Amino acid sequence: MNDRFLRACRRQSVDRTPVWFMRQAGRYMSEYRALREKYSILQLARTPELACQVTLQPINEFSLDAAIIFADILLPVTPMGVNLRFAPGPILDNPVRSAGDVRRLKDFDVEEGLGFLFESVRLARRELDGKVPLIGFAGAPFTLASYLIEGGHSDHYVLTKAFMYEQPEAWDLLMRKVRRITADSLKAQAAAGAQALQLFDSWVGALSPDQYRKSIQPHSRFVLDAVKGLGVPVIHFGTGTNGFLEDFAASGGSVVGVDWRIDLDVAWKRIGHGRAIQGNLDPVLLLGSKAALKKDVRRILGQAGGRRGFIFNLGHGILPKTPVENVRAAVDCVHEGRS
Repeated sequence: MNDRFLRACRRQSVDRTPVWFMRQAGRYMSEYRALREKYSILQLARTPELACQVTLQPINEFSLDAAIIFADILLPVTPMGVNLRFAPGPILDNPVRSAGDVRRLKDFDVEEGLGFLFESVRLARRELDGKVPLIGFAGAPFTLASYLIEGGHSDHYVLTKAFMYEQPEAWDLLMRKVRRITADSLKAQAAAGAQALQLFDSWVGALSPDQYRKSIQPHSRFVLDAVKGLGVPVIHFGTGTNGFLEDFAASGGSVVGVDWRIDLDVAWKRIGHGRAIQGNLDPVLLLGSKAALKKDVRRILGQAGGRRGFIFNLGHGILPKTPVENVRAAVDCVHEGRS
């Protein structure tokens, strides 16, 4: 098996810098768009054979060093009793707005509510046949809670922050419900065959350092503590974490993911070179010229400085209109660079 991704997660020597991309399976690929003409996002994610097929699409196309299971961080909300649909973005029809709403959320068993996800992991692991490692993932407590409260994407998280400040007991109960489900899902994915895990806190950058420390960190730490003894690397990823990067890193994870809003070498110094790091190309650069793209790839590789424990990735997911040839150019450029 190509294990350079796993070796880098553990800060071991590698022959080349490993690279994979968040949302590497998705709308920029014609194979994925063909499937979407027949199936909804939720049908793809809830059907193990289709989820496996989508997971493998980028592995068959590019020389990536890891696969990530095709799923969605919002899959747990349905068995919690919340109606989820996409139009085209996620819409939660009965969001959480009160303590009563929190109490009504179901504390479901993940094997019953998310069994299709774990079957997808088992099937993808079998179909990968040792080519590259498989990553499982889940949304972090804050990001999942923000969707539950906002009812979809939000620019300012007004409802979420108001809930956090004005209903602290209900907020704590909500986070405890979400964190248990998140931890159980990650553990079940590892048991099904995921060889690494990633905790996505995509919207945590909306918070102040004080908000993060008091209202979020204990719950993220609960999840990361729950999975740290599973024997698989765990990536803790967030965007906009520069204001509290040390606190974010202190929450746990064997690898810390950072976005493009901070230089990689600065981020690595702040979290400590004893931790592995993942990042941090701006996804927008994949939309431009190959010359500009390769220049920035080499800049990031230079900031990594050949240290052990670096995984090349984006600062967030691949954008839908990204040219396939640019993804290939970035992967090849990483592999041709310093290890």
